[in-house]
Amino acid sequence: MAGRGKGKAQPGLFGAADPAASGRKPQIGEVEQALRREGIWPVVGTDEVGRGPLFGPVVAAAVCLRDGARLPGLDDSKKLTEADREALVPKIEAQALAYAVVFASAEVIAERNILGASMLAMRQAVEQVLAQLRADGAPAPRLVLVDGNRAIPGLQAAQRPIIKGDARSRAIAAASILAKVARDRHIVALDADYPGYGLAQHKGYPTPVHLQALRRLGPTPEHRRGFAPVDAAWAAKEQR
Repeated sequence: MAGRGKGKAQPGLFGAADPAASGRKPQIGEVEQALRREGIWPVVGTDEVGRGPLFGPVVAAAVCLRDGARLPGLDDSKKLTEADREALVPKIEAQALAYAVVFASAEVIAERNILGASMLAMRQAVEQVLAQLRADGAPAPRLVLVDGNRAIPGLQAAQRPIIKGDARSRAIAAASILAKVARDRHIVALDADYPGYGLAQHKGYPTPVHLQALRRLGPTPEHRRGFAPVDAAWAAKEQR
């Protein structure tokens, strides 16, 4: 197991840096199956979405699923259609002992950088789930599963980074879906406040349409400082 989190890269659950490296296709739920064999249960899964965009928050979620939760179609959020993700959200919420979604704003990203903001959001999401479980008198989770290869700094709970966790862990996959849907809904809502950027279509990612609009219209308060295209747009705006 990882320690209490220094933010350094850690080995995956099965000791391999990447399950695909051995030619083995990741299977959703394989992590939980392995942990049950080790006697480690219950668990919390956490993931974040939105590191790549130039606009808006990075969003993290954490989920502790009920024992025996049935979620047909659950998978890595990136493999699912928007309709599939939307349909799974109420099912995940109904079959979770606890869940939380946390936003880290563009301002927080500028202050902490994108990795720091992502880790902060994941830590806060996990802490909220742990607090909910304590308040409900539920069994304390034995382990927090973190998507990726880094432990969460400052998290006072046993944790284990999982390479490709959103394709291997049901709890992480559920968290990735909650985070993805929450962020997409938020960006679509902001499209009305910032017309002309095409936010509802590209969700803030650096597509050609978005980059052209950024140069033409200039940056908004929701654009992330510290990202090269945004900084260039601010510099051009200040020169006008």
